Amino acid sequence: MIGPSSSAAELIAHLLPLRSEDNIAGMARFGIVTETAIGISNPDLQRIARLAKKNHIRAKELWASGIREARMLALYTLEPKRLTDAEARILVADFNSWEIVDCAADVFVEADLDALIPEFAADSREFVRRTAFAMIAGAAVHRKKDTDESLLAYLSLIEAHSTDDRNFVRKAVNWALRNIGKRSRACHAPALMLAERLAASADKTARWIGKDAVRELTSEKILARLR
Repeated sequence: MIGPSSSAAELIAHLLPLRSEDNIAGMARFGIVTETAIGISNPDLQRIARLAKKNHIRAKELWASGIREARMLALYTLEPKRLTDAEARILVADFNSWEIVDCAADVFVEADLDALIPEFAADSREFVRRTAFAMIAGAAVHRKKDTDESLLAYLSLIEAHSTDDRNFVRKAVNWALRNIGKRSRACHAPALMLAERLAASADKTARWIGKDAVRELTSEKILARLR
């Protein structure tokens, strides 16, 4: 029976018999790296996490297994307030899938590891750089107490990396820009201004990021919500 006292080994032993080749194939179609996957859905992993409860030490042991589901379970059960910069750097060195990045980015935002955003953005590894912009996108939505000014400060970082044409980076840069622009009326105008500038860029990637952001930030739905 899974519970708070379950060890990492016991949790992995619980996961392994749940293997589903159909689910693994479905994950691959969504661009999820499946080399070590068992094929368990995230909602099912979240249910297991609720039974297992938070345990920071055990989470690090789950992560070390390298198994896709064990790593997702690690992210669901680690204790954000105990997560250090050094531990976050260890995690990002293993990132190999947008799915892991986006889940971890939410944890990093909850852990208040904002100081790592410029460092991750400067890192040339695709999934590490994606982490920076996924964190910005998450902070814009979930960190209600953050000032608009603190988020607008990331616009220069967005512009600086708007020409990175790698798929998982450009999509995260675009995501961060759109989420900042949708946060508030004060954020909307500066974000839209940057989006319009990028839309007119000679660079193909920056132009795509800008045009897509302009499309959303000028939609009637968004404008009505911000009025």
